[in-house]
Amino acid sequence: MIIAVGSDHAGYGLKTEIIDHLKQNGYEVLDFGTCDCNSVDYPDYGLSVAEAVKDGRCEKGIIICGTGIGISIAANKVPGIRAAVCSDTYSARMSREHNNANVLSIGARVVGPGLALDIVDTWLKAEFQGGKHQNRINKITQIEKKYLK
Repeated sequence: MIIAVGSDHAGYGLKTEIIDHLKQNGYEVLDFGTCDCNSVDYPDYGLSVAEAVKDGRCEKGIIICGTGIGISIAANKVPGIRAAVCSDTYSARMSREHNNANVLSIGARVVGPGLALDIVDTWLKAEFQGGKHQNRINKITQIEKKYLK
């Protein structure tokens, strides 16, 4: 599985730890930046990861900023992207099982590296349950189609 990963400056340190962890666990990673701690704008990196997932270059994406919120808002503007901000393993699992989240967003100033890696592992191992949850995803897609004309 190829995973797109991107962060702003606040998430840079955690991003490097997540990338190392993913590679150690056999995942292929495409790093969309940023490449240091110099101030940058999180929408640029949320968009790059979201587009890589949307166009199929990557199966899933992981994005990191200070809170995980801003970068997820940017990523969620791309049709078909369901970016979930997760600060605990239960939310990470539910975001996959019920919401079929294809992008995980983490706040580097909210969770430490140990918990972040547990969140990543939980999210990657969880599988979408379909059924009634698919019906709800279909409704989200209809909302996108209504407003993205």
